[in-house]
Amino acid sequence: MTVSVRYTLCPSAPEAHLFEVVLTVSRPAKNGQIFSLPAWIPGSYMIREFSKHIVEIRAESAGKAVRLVQLTKNSWQAAPVKGSLVLRYKVYAFDLSVRGAYLDAQRGFYNGSSVFLAADGYENEACEVEILPPEGKAYADWKVATSLPERGADKKTGFGGYQAASYDELIDHPVELGAFERVSFKACGVPHEFVVSGRFRADLKRLARDAKKICEYQIKLFGEPAPFERYVFMLFVGKDIYGGLEHRASTALVANRDDLPQQGVEEIGDGYLKLLGLISHEYFHSWNVKRMKPAAFTPYDLNQEGYTRLLWAFEGITSYYDDLSLVRCGLIDEKRYLGLLAETISGVERGAGRLKQTLEQSSFEAWTKYYRQDENSPNSIVSYYTKGALAALALDLTIRRDSQGRQSLDDVMRALWRKWLDDGKGLGEDEWESQAQAVTGLDLKAFFDRALRGVESLPLAELLAAQGVELRFEPAVNAGDRGGLALSGKPAPASLGIKAVAEAQGVRVLNVYDGGAAQGAGLSGGDVIVAIDKLKAVDLDKALARYQPGDKLKLHWFRRDELISAQVELQAAPADACRLLLQDGGAQWLRR
Repeated sequence: MTVSVRYTLCPSAPEAHLFEVVLTVSRPAKNGQIFSLPAWIPGSYMIREFSKHIVEIRAESAGKAVRLVQLTKNSWQAAPVKGSLVLRYKVYAFDLSVRGAYLDAQRGFYNGSSVFLAADGYENEACEVEILPPEGKAYADWKVATSLPERGADKKTGFGGYQAASYDELIDHPVELGAFERVSFKACGVPHEFVVSGRFRADLKRLARDAKKICEYQIKLFGEPAPFERYVFMLFVGKDIYGGLEHRASTALVANRDDLPQQGVEEIGDGYLKLLGLISHEYFHSWNVKRMKPAAFTPYDLNQEGYTRLLWAFEGITSYYDDLSLVRCGLIDEKRYLGLLAETISGVERGAGRLKQTLEQSSFEAWTKYYRQDENSPNSIVSYYTKGALAALALDLTIRRDSQGRQSLDDVMRALWRKWLDDGKGLGEDEWESQAQAVTGLDLKAFFDRALRGVESLPLAELLAAQGVELRFEPAVNAGDRGGLALSGKPAPASLGIKAVAEAQGVRVLNVYDGGAAQGAGLSGGDVIVAIDKLKAVDLDKALARYQPGDKLKLHWFRRDELISAQVELQAAPADACRLLLQDGGAQWLRR
């Protein structure tokens, strides 16, 4: 295969966090080749401005410098040349998230959207990449992990040549570099591997066994064969980190090292359960958004925002199936799943934003609201992840009820997958709904109007009751009460109506909820409460436990460097903690 675009990438200065890239275009545009770097990465709907990390860039041809002019924040044009054109640049990489690029003396990681400039006009042509190792004995044990198709790469280390059929494919295969640990398994006959980086002690064979159950369930849900020839999980573990980003044949994950399974521990703790849910979520995206996707994303315009009202379907439905997959593949039981569901319901119920922003608006405004949250966000927005998951649950149970159990959301997802296999087209803004109605033969317009275009609460209590699950709300017993399976039976405690965290100076207010006592007293997000009735503010729950709703107390707090005080009349905590009570023989939808 002859290609016109070749990249060479080298972690040339790990101690300075610098990748060096050489981009060669054998047949540059006659009027001057234009190069550009994406402004955002698919799956994370926020303008990231990756071009800000380019610290040096120059062009040359036949060993001579070529004039290079910057056209926009993320594009450059080289002067016309007769032969091949070479672009050399360095990229600063110190973003530990799954969205960008990272390099130090311990490991390297990158998404192609952060390091590979596109040669305009060649985006749909094949390209090649050579990945070089860093120099020095300290890096002798470094290896490469990626789902990018090989083209001459070393079988042992992975350094060397790779290829992609297009620029879109090139940037959809992240790369992990370092002395990572690797464990492999097959799911429905397809090779899978976990690549785990960071400092940890864990039972990786257990991780592989559990991940296999998730993968095989989801492959069979949509129908074999899987949409990839091999799949790579890239997991970096550290402290106080969490996140994932989907790709067509891999996923990048970050998690707490303590969430990994340990040798000799059979039960699934809360941390490991959270990690399994993340794995399940990103893997489900292999079908739902990496292939089936909004028409607005086909193709992606990575220079500017891509607006769609359908993120509820591609993120919310995925969020529904992530934990659902865990119970259906046998990793957790029905009660454990219902506990997770109760937490999701509680989280949505606690935000007044659910009464102001619809799911369609949440999807469309993700660029400016969900991904740019501030202290008032709980009062103004709703998450298309969490409420989207609840809408998916409600839709699933509605279809099951109205079809007398003959159909479910599973049938809709499989039909949408078959459609994508047939035509490969994205879904129009109204097409997801029309397809769901066509597949089920049900009139779902009223449901969609309420769930997607309204702010009225979803009919979850009614739908769950038909499945043998009773939904109740009661006041949270303390700030850590996220919902669950057991009724507390306790009266509503006194509440300030804030979310806060203890720190050395006092209690820092993160959010002030609409209509709460704190809002009425004038507190704001970012304020630091230093005294409650003339006693140092340390533990907010413990302090408020001495009071009853209706009691008045004196608060002192700092806003910036200004001391403010006010008398506050405490309110009763709202009934926003969800309790799900499973009846004998209930929750049949969790089993099929």
